Amino acid sequence: METKEKEVKTAKKEKKPLEKVCIICAKGSLEDVYATLVMANGAVMEGIETNVFFTFFGLEGITKKTMNHLHTATTGNPAMRMPGGLPFPTMLGGLPGVETAVSSMMRKQMEALDMPPVDEFLEMITAGGGTIYACKLAVDMFKLKKEDLSDEVDSIITIGEFYELCDGDRTQIIFT
Repeated sequence: METKEKEVKTAKKEKKPLEKVCIICAKGSLEDVYATLVMANGAVMEGIETNVFFTFFGLEGITKKTMNHLHTATTGNPAMRMPGGLPFPTMLGGLPGVETAVSSMMRKQMEALDMPPVDEFLEMITAGGGTIYACKLAVDMFKLKKEDLSDEVDSIITIGEFYELCDGDRTQIIFT
């Protein structure tokens, strides 16, 4: 009887590793795009199949003109803190130049941590075997073309096509 109990406990503890992640980036702020890139790069480094889908304002993260000039949302962000940890008053975020200053400060802090700019991060992900996609609906809506997007973008696909890429056991779909 003890042997059967051990077998059952062992079977319950057996972990099945994650095999595939499909990450959807729908927001274009500095912190949202970087959250997507950090998770995608981490998955690639762990040997996990990685598909990243940029849609709506997330397209800012793969559009050549904007991807290395993203901004931090300074209004309506309750987690925003000033140096020293004090809460950042929402009213300040609307003042001219504040968003630019905060975004610049964030980029400097990321640079100090050796975080690459967006274009390099995309290269690292694709070089590691990850695949980057743009949403057809959003690309059409914003009147973009493939040549407007990072060279690392594999193709422009529909959400249905992206979901087809997300098949299989041990797959996670992550929204950022």
